[in-house]
Amino acid sequence: MDYNTQRKKLILPEYGRYIQSMVDYAKTIKDRKSRQSCAETIVALMRNMYDKNDNTEDVNIKLWNQFATLAEYDIDIDYPVNIERREFRNERKEYLKYPQKKIHERHYGALIEESIRIIQTMEEDNEKHELTRLVANQMKRDLANWNTNALDDEKVFDDIAEYTQGRVILHASDMALISDADAIGSIPSQKKKKKNK
Repeated sequence: MDYNTQRKKLILPEYGRYIQSMVDYAKTIKDRKSRQSCAETIVALMRNMYDKNDNTEDVNIKLWNQFATLAEYDIDIDYPVNIERREFRNERKEYLKYPQKKIHERHYGALIEESIRIIQTMEEDNEKHELTRLVANQMKRDLANWNTNALDDEKVFDDIAEYTQGRVILHASDMALISDADAIGSIPSQKKKKKNK
């Protein structure tokens, strides 16, 4: 049995194996006039894959260049446009490395941890108090997203103290966080709304 994985790799997969086979066949035609006619027919088939109303010169140039690419620039015909040779590299693309950060509490995420590190370096003033309140409220929302049964202002305050090794200590009397209902209300709904009929 003949599997695609055992066949030659396609040069331009968007055209499929049949177009590639036609181009390969056109390269074997000895008569120049017949080869030219075959190439023009193949480009006409390729054009059918585009918007049929789009017969602009740009599309024509693109199609003939793609035909030349499919033929690996190894076919003797009279091209009606200038062909720009395209080099292919079989090198494997290097994947971008995903930044690996050790996150102490994954449900809070790296941004919360970074914000808490910044808070530790700030001087005691209104700006630090406001940033701490914003971070604590976001932590409460993250807790609600993770587990609504774990919602507790004291849990947030304890986590901040743990993150900062006791350098930032908060109490409910010092800072009022958003209500549990507001924290739960900020969770994106997983249920699709039913359409009214």
